Amino acid sequence: MSDPLAALDQFGQRETRGVWTMRLIWFLRAMAAVSMIKGLYHWAVIIGIGDGPGTTFETSPIAWQAATMFFAVLDPVAGVGLWLAAAWGGVVWLTTTISMAAIELLFPQIFGGRILMVLAELAAIFAYVWLTLMAGRERPA
Repeated sequence: MSDPLAALDQFGQRETRGVWTMRLIWFLRAMAAVSMIKGLYHWAVIIGIGDGPGTTFETSPIAWQAATMFFAVLDPVAGVGLWLAAAWGGVVWLTTTISMAAIELLFPQIFGGRILMVLAELAAIFAYVWLTLMAGRERPA
């Protein structure tokens, strides 16, 4: 039989986490900060911070406007999910990261086709996958 008081004995004791799990959590927090900054940047573009009377957003092509709005909404959502280390945060972050790389590669007329941005996004994805695999290995079966 289980002891109902056993849960109280463990109350206040910190769960021990492995080194790779902690590295994964810190990576997720760093990517959360990057996602929030990217989201704030896209919102600044939308509302015209730093622009004159005719904002860049209003005079830009529809495809660019749609992509900017997509990232303005999803990047902060991904940031919150990553900060909480929630599974849905990783999914939203992967969606935005892959979407940004795809837009940069397949539709260079929208954001300019910056190859360094694509490489940075792919490096972040590979780092996430690697850290996740390493953290998964240290958990007991």
